[in-house]
Amino acid sequence: MTATQIANQTASHNAAHMAHQVAARSASRAVVLASADPALRQRLRESLTGLRWRVYEAVGGAEALTLLEHEPAEAFIMDAWLPDLEAAELAAHIGLLYPGVDVLSVDGAALTSTRSPHRHELLHAVREVQQPIQPPAKTDTAAWNAAPAVLPRATSAEPWRTSSLGASADVLLDFPSSVPVISPRTTIFTAPKPSATSIPGLIGESAAMRELTDLIRLVAPRNSTVLIEGETGTGKEVVASAIHRLSSRAQKPLVVLNCAAIPESLLEAELFGHTRGAFTGAVTARTGRIEAAHGGTLFLDEIGELPLAVQAKLLRFLECGELQRVGDNEITRVDVRVIAATHRDLEQRVVDGAFRLDLYHRLAVFPIEVPALRERLDDLPALAEHLLARLGADAPRKRLSPGALEALANFNWPGNVRELAHVLERAVILSADAPEIAAEHIRC
Repeated sequence: MTATQIANQTASHNAAHMAHQVAARSASRAVVLASADPALRQRLRESLTGLRWRVYEAVGGAEALTLLEHEPAEAFIMDAWLPDLEAAELAAHIGLLYPGVDVLSVDGAALTSTRSPHRHELLHAVREVQQPIQPPAKTDTAAWNAAPAVLPRATSAEPWRTSSLGASADVLLDFPSSVPVISPRTTIFTAPKPSATSIPGLIGESAAMRELTDLIRLVAPRNSTVLIEGETGTGKEVVASAIHRLSSRAQKPLVVLNCAAIPESLLEAELFGHTRGAFTGAVTARTGRIEAAHGGTLFLDEIGELPLAVQAKLLRFLECGELQRVGDNEITRVDVRVIAATHRDLEQRVVDGAFRLDLYHRLAVFPIEVPALRERLDDLPALAEHLLARLGADAPRKRLSPGALEALANFNWPGNVRELAHVLERAVILSADAPEIAAEHIRC
């Protein structure tokens, strides 16, 4: 290629890029696009921008809901598969929250009754991206081999078939490393269909777990304060982590503080930070847990153990988003979502005078009850299998005999999932070299 040809090609590319920018700036209509496939998003963005639409992109449903909350949009286009939320559930949720938004799938199907006056443009853009890309001339074999494969979109018959996953999807999905990749040109894979909960870390298909999952999906995209209640060992921290991962704050830190594990004299400084010399032993200034979670989520475990003096200061932060380090006169503003958890009855603690009523109401904006294991024994086989798989990561994996499973089902599990994990670990040790755990190895 001559220098003149290169210059002409560069000028043409720059002109096209500038045209896209001008069209985007002058666009008066906005559309939110949700897909975990970056290639699909790019092709739809280019097509819609050329039709004078402003395009806001999201990898998952939680991020898309955040965009809709802050950007007035006329339409919403979503992929048939999203890494965090069920497509049908998300469409119904948007229809309730934003009745004026036209919701379409990437195959052009209308998912709500609202119809945009410019839907024909949206359908034109969708039809364009569905057209397969023609390969280069046969003589240009190297260029064709280097080009990314164009993959079929998911269909209603194969809702879990997808072409690619973005970086943020890797955080949400835990696919096994054995998923086959046939060749660099054939990157289509069928992911194993997840459980009904579809949230990593939450195992089970019982009605109680389905209800828990529904609550997590509803509250995760919001900034509402969440109070997670449940017995010791039920997995309250797992629920908090799931809410964080499904929120728009997923790329920011999740900071955890166990309020029962830190002496009362140090808890305020640990939570709010302190300046140098603020108290004996404070040889350097330190950032508190709240400030460290700026932009992300703060998880306060065992909130019922928080001293009354610290409760008043925490209430102040929750109400205005401001904190004051110990020994400092300056006020610092931070953006933090708070999730709290407790195994205590906070309402009874309020009656006993050990917990502030105003703080309780501020924390319990969206309460979530994590069910005890004895309330969802239908999930016991799946939970046991999951825990044995973890225990078998560094040793031969064991299986449960029918008698062992029956012994597990007949126990009341006061320590819940944490106790089940300990019982199974003990059984793995007691079974020695045997491939199967028998009933006599189960010692609850």
